[in-house]
Amino acid sequence: MPPLIHPLADVQSPHIGEGTRIWQFCVVLPNAKIGSDCNICSHVFIENDVTIGDKVTIKCGVQLWDGLRIADEVFIGPNVTFTNDRYPRSLQRPNRYAITTIHRGASIGANTTLLPGVTIGEGAMIGAGSVVTKDIPDNELWRGNPAGFSRKL
Repeated sequence: MPPLIHPLADVQSPHIGEGTRIWQFCVVLPNAKIGSDCNICSHVFIENDVTIGDKVTIKCGVQLWDGLRIADEVFIGPNVTFTNDRYPRSLQRPNRYAITTIHRGASIGANTTLLPGVTIGEGAMIGAGSVVTKDIPDNELWRGNPAGFSRKL
């Protein structure tokens, strides 16, 4: 089944997997790679150096910046904020953006902020509104500001 791209989305990338749905007011830049059976909800922006696996859900109001790697079956809640430059300055770009990695089956709650270069482990869960400042191990729930260990899953 070919991807479903809403007519009000601006999808410039040819790298969209079968069965993926991209809803209205999304922008996907030319070099972004999106897997199969994903659901990209409205008002999502995806930059060039972004890779998204299969069966990923990205809820409304999320921006995916260069350097983001998302594995299969990841859930990203509404208004999650990713960052890719630890010391941003206007009109001063780093030579290379930090790589942020979200491993298979992880879930990131609404309004979470992730600092550049963190890794979220397989099956990990981040509570809504958390601020992630360091790597999160596999199969753990972290929450708060800054996010801290809550329990094993």
